[in-house]
Amino acid sequence: MRTRSIAKASERTHVLVFDSGDDVMPLLKSFAAKHALPSAHFTAIGALARVTLGYFDWTRKAYLEIPIEEQVEVVSLIGDVAHDADGKPQVHAHVVVGKRDGSAHGGHLLAATVRPTLELVLVESPAFLRRRYDPESGLALIDPQA
Repeated sequence: MRTRSIAKASERTHVLVFDSGDDVMPLLKSFAAKHALPSAHFTAIGALARVTLGYFDWTRKAYLEIPIEEQVEVVSLIGDVAHDADGKPQVHAHVVVGKRDGSAHGGHLLAATVRPTLELVLVESPAFLRRRYDPESGLALIDPQA
């Protein structure tokens, strides 16, 4: 395990309320870039008209897409914002959604369209976090020492 303390200064908290029809991931990434967030973590609840989940296939080193083309409740959405090697903010999020019958589906959040709202609380960290490419997994993982 590797660690790094990053909360030496006060943290700013932002509330983002997405409207029906909003595409979550590009808007969240745009917000992070526009506000020059050094890094952040977030949670959200709400509902979606459709969502694409991802399941990471270790042998293929790629996400398998799991589209859900129906109205769902966001039971839990959590994630973080960190910067890639080029200094651009990258959003990493996982979500659990509930269907009408009470069944739940979860995974990496690849895409989501809001209906009617998504309420996201984002807590900004005072220090930059960077992602570094990990050749073993094929993923860009947070490097707390960067």
